[in-house]
Amino acid sequence: MTEILQKTEKAYQGEHDRPLGGYLRILTVYGGTVAVAAATAALAGRRAPDHVGVMDLLLMAACTHKASRLLAKDPVTSPIRAPFTEYEGQSGPSELREKPRGQVGELLACPFCLAQWIATGYATGLVLAPRFTRLAGATMTAVAISDWLQLAYAKLMKSAGEAK
Repeated sequence: MTEILQKTEKAYQGEHDRPLGGYLRILTVYGGTVAVAAATAALAGRRAPDHVGVMDLLLMAACTHKASRLLAKDPVTSPIRAPFTEYEGQSGPSELREKPRGQVGELLACPFCLAQWIATGYATGLVLAPRFTRLAGATMTAVAISDWLQLAYAKLMKSAGEAK
């Protein structure tokens, strides 16, 4: 079986470095985490909601956006990423550019990759602890909106300075 997987990986990646084995491990951890969350919900007698309301969806989206950028790019969370990434510089206002080292580094330095995990955690929170989850979602949403306002303000101030 290992030989078949190695041949598949080599045929897939061609001349590129695409570590399918590492991705498979990450997918396995993700699937296991979802299975544990589902089992925990079942043991606690909790069920998924019949539908997700618009406000919950908006909170989940904004919270997922902010939390994924916070974990993947923020200077304050760089100690979490440091064992798995290499610092390369700044990539934007209050954000770092880091080179991943291995599959965990690729996951931790990529807000798009982290978003799946964060949204899944948020959905699990809505089942297991909805009040706390909505509060955390509202907090991260407020921070995300504040970030966007800060950037808009800086752009307005810059254009006002250029208009003189």
